[in-house]
Amino acid sequence: MRSTVRKDLITDAAIQLVAEQGMRGLTHRAVDRQAGLPEGSTSAYFRTRKALIEGFVARLADQERLDVVPDPDDVAGSIARTLDSWLVERNRTLARYAAMLEATHHPELKSIMVHSPREQATAIAKMLGHEDPERAGAHFTAFLEGLLFYRLVGGGSTVGPEPGTEESVRDLRKAVEKALRP
Repeated sequence: MRSTVRKDLITDAAIQLVAEQGMRGLTHRAVDRQAGLPEGSTSAYFRTRKALIEGFVARLADQERLDVVPDPDDVAGSIARTLDSWLVERNRTLARYAAMLEATHHPELKSIMVHSPREQATAIAKMLGHEDPERAGAHFTAFLEGLLFYRLVGGGSTVGPEPGTEESVRDLRKAVEKALRP
């Protein structure tokens, strides 16, 4: 049990570092300092930088899976609220995007891409009666990724409603409703 708590502390510190400094700031020593651990602690759990990246991405994926719980009575609204929460807690989202970009330059890190919430999007598409739920799920995931990126760091970050407000949730809900249509 203690091992799991320590790994979570380390991966949470890695997420924070990557969000603040980008992938270049991610070192075992920097994670040790961020987590308030003795030097060498991170490397005892994650021997290589690749293992550390995979570890924090797995942590992100686990957290996202827990976040994405669509309400069958309000699919668009529940997804909009989740997206808005990811904009408010932007560090996790920034770290995830940094890891995804890193994977484009390092093929050995492609496993990072696997954690997309595509399975959940496919389940939503099935629930909504799409003829091809796999394809609809892939399209919906791509749409949500683009919407989130736009609102987090793109043009929407300067002109969109302030994250954490009802206006932000309403705006996201309108976009999600359009994307959910069969």
